[in-house]
Amino acid sequence: MFSTGQLVFAALFFVAFVIVMIFAYRKDVATHKLFYRGNYKVLIAFLLFIGLLFVLKILMKR
Repeated sequence: MFSTGQLVFAALFFVAFVIVMIFAYRKDVATHKLFYRGNYKVLIAFLLFIGLLFVLKILMKR
């Protein structure tokens, strides 16, 4: 499906992307703590909503 060169490129691109994102996050960590306080509540609510949709899908299928 993919050539060896494409797979190598994808792997290297992924590793480089993750490294750049780590450096960017470390640079902005003070700003994140100041402006994005409590954002875990939004994440939890989103995950609960997605879970509720799956439960409703299962219940409606029966």
